[in-house]
Amino acid sequence: MACSGVQGRLSSVFTDGSTALSSENSSEDKLSDQLTDSGTSDAASETSVQDQDSLISDCESVVDSGSSSAQSRMFNDRLVALFDGNRVHDLIKQRFVSSLGLLGPHANVVAIHRNSYSSLVGQARLRSFQIYLKAVEEKCGGNPNVKYAWYAPSSKDEISKIICHGFGHHEKPQKDGLYGSGVYLAPDDSPLTCVEGSNVDEDGLRHLLLCRVILGRPEVVHPGSEQYHPTSEEFDSGVDNPIAPKKYIVWSTYMNTHILPEYVISFRAPTCLKGFLKTQESIKKPTSPWMPLPALIGVLSKFLPPPTIALISKHYKDHREDKISRHELIQRVRQIAGDKLLASIIKSFRAKQIKGLQRVAQNGERNGKEFKNNTGGVDEQPIPLLG
Repeated sequence: MACSGVQGRLSSVFTDGSTALSSENSSEDKLSDQLTDSGTSDAASETSVQDQDSLISDCESVVDSGSSSAQSRMFNDRLVALFDGNRVHDLIKQRFVSSLGLLGPHANVVAIHRNSYSSLVGQARLRSFQIYLKAVEEKCGGNPNVKYAWYAPSSKDEISKIICHGFGHHEKPQKDGLYGSGVYLAPDDSPLTCVEGSNVDEDGLRHLLLCRVILGRPEVVHPGSEQYHPTSEEFDSGVDNPIAPKKYIVWSTYMNTHILPEYVISFRAPTCLKGFLKTQESIKKPTSPWMPLPALIGVLSKFLPPPTIALISKHYKDHREDKISRHELIQRVRQIAGDKLLASIIKSFRAKQIKGLQRVAQNGERNGKEFKNNTGGVDEQPIPLLG
């Protein structure tokens, strides 16, 4: 398929965030090669101010005067507008939309801006990130583990503050969050959680920051943690899942040295986003084994401690009250309980269900109704085995 090649190239583009995104004279193929590189060379980690100037020049190479003036008014002069036809703009746009799943066809990317690092403080912050990248690279034996990740600001005004002053108390780090006190970011291929957490501005737009993040050696942070720094000098950051993380946690002590905000993507999405996602999810019926959540919680209580069960029950209640989407509920249950335990429980449940249905066929309608009542019926919220 033609799209598979594009998707593969996009994956390589965002796999490694320590490589420079563009240069003034590079072709698209050369750009892809640069972004596929493992990105721990001096050229990648010690980009000079002159390199940044050429990068900015390339970003401005496709400009329409009408749309330019409209987009330039969106933010201050520290953010440079990119336009359709620009390589970086198109790669980011395609990656973002393709990672939104059901929401993708309904999301309209209006603008993409790049941090110009034009002020002295901006240049110093860029240089600081490069210095820490090199330090973590040496500490981790040559792999600083730099990724691209999404951050959902609370408002458009917060974006300007982050670009000017860095991350700080104005964006209220998640002290009461699931995974301790720090800045939460989502991997570049999982922007949906950030989209759901974004707010609509006065123009009906939502905004996300695309950042380079130095993860170094991450440690697993469990739900309900009150952690606010690495547990030892061995670790540099946190993740919710070591194999397929959906959340990166950068502790507050590192938020202005290990996170480099590079791009702002502005887009329109359905006004009632959670309602839209819930409607789409109801259309898409689970195809993998599932079981009603109340029944699942009852079985999980035999394996997990009461505080963990209370947390799962709280998420289920939030879903019933339309505070979180079904997708978010499932992801949280998977993060807390783990797929291995869930798979075992759900498969066991389905095996019992199949045996029950066989008895129903033999014993008639009365037993069929009794079986349906005992298993919670089809009206309860199911949880798929694989989400």
